[in-house]
Amino acid sequence: MGKLVTPLLFQSKFLCFSLSYLFLSLFFTFYTSLSSTTKCYFRSSPFDPLQSPLFNYPQSYAPHKHPIPTIQSSCNSPVFFSDYWFVLNEIRRVVDDSSWDSKGLRYVQGNGNGGCFGMNYSTHERISYFDYGDGGIEIPCGFFKKFPISDHDRLAMESCKGVVVVSAIFGDHDKIRQPKGLGSKTLDHVCFYMFVDEVTLQQLHYHNVLSRKTKENKIGAWRIVKVSSQELYENPAMNGIVPKYLVHRLFPNSKYSIWVDAKMQLAVDPLLLLHSLLIVKDADMAISKHPFYVHTMEEAMATARWKKWWDVDSLRIQIETYCENGLQPWSLKKHPYPSDVPDSAIILRKHGVASNLFSCLLFNELEAFNPRDQLPFAFVRDLMNPKMKINMFDVEVFEHVASEYRHNLKHGGSVGTQPARTIRASPDLLANGGSRTKCDRYLAEMWGDAQD
Repeated sequence: MGKLVTPLLFQSKFLCFSLSYLFLSLFFTFYTSLSSTTKCYFRSSPFDPLQSPLFNYPQSYAPHKHPIPTIQSSCNSPVFFSDYWFVLNEIRRVVDDSSWDSKGLRYVQGNGNGGCFGMNYSTHERISYFDYGDGGIEIPCGFFKKFPISDHDRLAMESCKGVVVVSAIFGDHDKIRQPKGLGSKTLDHVCFYMFVDEVTLQQLHYHNVLSRKTKENKIGAWRIVKVSSQELYENPAMNGIVPKYLVHRLFPNSKYSIWVDAKMQLAVDPLLLLHSLLIVKDADMAISKHPFYVHTMEEAMATARWKKWWDVDSLRIQIETYCENGLQPWSLKKHPYPSDVPDSAIILRKHGVASNLFSCLLFNELEAFNPRDQLPFAFVRDLMNPKMKINMFDVEVFEHVASEYRHNLKHGGSVGTQPARTIRASPDLLANGGSRTKCDRYLAEMWGDAQD
């Protein structure tokens, strides 16, 4: 018999060591990447997910294939998701409970014809509704004229009696993306509604995502509802605020809702999200903390700096109005609220008095100033009565339960009607014509906390 010869590849000890090190490094890198992407939430058992895709998009629609990279690679406060079937039965029991608080709010009524959708109250008038007290007052909450959708859609929305997931695209600003990780029975118990305007609908027809011949507009999980935006606000972002914050009025018989910005794609079943982030926490609302800012003033400065709103003078007036009427910088005194600034791309709500009141009051502020909903968040939350129980979860959780995508690219400027040029703040428009502003005390306390 011939003598066995060691292959040349393994005759070099250095080469063998290098290859072993390479394979071990790749293994640990792969293991770490898997660990970091699942570290923020745990399930107690598999839950029979839907296997088939919810919708096959035509290639011409070209949705962004890759989400924006997340800021955090790990999570310090993971969320435990209970067994899917347990959660499903628990939420069904709550939805079917006849003892659910049906008192609700009483709203100021409009005539339904002409005029403004929200009336645009003065500062004094808006603040006068912050103290709901024993419920003896009627709250202004939009709908001073009819929301411009078809009666067919309106009846369907009123028939949604359990959980509703809502999103909106105006000005063809985003792509429609299907939720991931749905359990096998979720579509039987959760309504999915996407509000779109004429511009967005035209693009859906153009790319054959939606047929012009169908009466019931459906794209995967989403029921598409056309909104005649010319009958609402000139700004598409403000039109999106209506379903975002007045969801309890659009779906008056729903008991829970999840708002999802169109730039987001859910990666976890909405029933699991509601149960873990809202129901178990006994909260009225669940929303993520902002990844960078804690104080309202920080968000206001960033809004002006990065031109998220074109009229800087109006931003200054808005923040000074809040400072003058009681807005304080965040501090430990505000616990259990861990921050004054949320990331409002995903909002989970229990439809009750506190949550509905907050949504109405916030909507009134947005109509009075601008659709940047993070700016009045703390002002309304801190001054309203009754107080709202909010679960402001860590941004790491937010990044692991949903994926974020970039908005559609537009040629020739941004979406909407905002001017190409920013209106800068005028140096002579200081409070009382002097060198001091109405937010001096706020700024002193905010910077004082930062220097401690």
